[in-house]
Amino acid sequence: MTVFGQESRDVFARSYPEVPHKLGHSLADEPRLTLDALAGLASQLPANSVEYNRGDLPIGVDGKPAPNGLTIEDTIRRIAECDSWAVLKNIEQVPAYHDLLVDLLEELRPVIESRTGPMLTPQGYVFISSPNAVTPYHFDPEHNILLQLTGTKIMTQFPAGDPAFAPDTVHESYHLGGPRELPWDDTLAKGGTPFELGPQGAVYVPVMAPHFVRNGPASSISLSITWRSEWSYAEAAARCFNGSLRQRGFAPKAPGRWPHGNRGKSIAWRVMRRLGAGGA
Repeated sequence: MTVFGQESRDVFARSYPEVPHKLGHSLADEPRLTLDALAGLASQLPANSVEYNRGDLPIGVDGKPAPNGLTIEDTIRRIAECDSWAVLKNIEQVPAYHDLLVDLLEELRPVIESRTGPMLTPQGYVFISSPNAVTPYHFDPEHNILLQLTGTKIMTQFPAGDPAFAPDTVHESYHLGGPRELPWDDTLAKGGTPFELGPQGAVYVPVMAPHFVRNGPASSISLSITWRSEWSYAEAAARCFNGSLRQRGFAPKAPGRWPHGNRGKSIAWRVMRRLGAGGA
């Protein structure tokens, strides 16, 4: 069965890779994505592939959010009442979920590869959130589609590559190993675009587009399917190169957004790494 209908595939083809947009899907009744199934999945994943925290958080978080005092299995099964959010990372490590991820991405592969080349490093993430939980302001290095399965949420996105919403120094710090959480100020809010999601709704998030998520009045489950491209890896390497230059007192120009290739800085960073010259 096709999960992304023709209308959604057409919208994706017109918008990928730089324009955020909503899609529809037919994955709401997938048995691998029920709470009990996900609690079982959590027990099969390594500890570094599971993160769960309190849900009563501000949009901007200074450092890592606070733990909730429960096990991951109890957090998932009690998500309606435990005021938390949880993420299961790299679900493709478990064969049944690898198959799910591959099947979904195969529907979009022709469009993806016609625009940004080979689809690299496919990964899947599942988010389980209590009512009104907040996923704080952050960005991610992957091309990403978030599929809402149960409950509702609002993802507010901000323009990718605009230093007003994520300064170049923060990009560089992240790609050199720093946190992905971003500094937040309430004056930023007017620049965001909210995407309301219910079951069978999805939203595409461009590479490094800042965003935060606020869950609706019921607990929710969402699936994020992600992939990288040669462009996304080149952008990341260029950010690393710029960060290294900035540590040496230079003020480098930010990498270009797609379709700018950032090839020169990407190659330069890889040469620096091989020569052991990547640090200050």
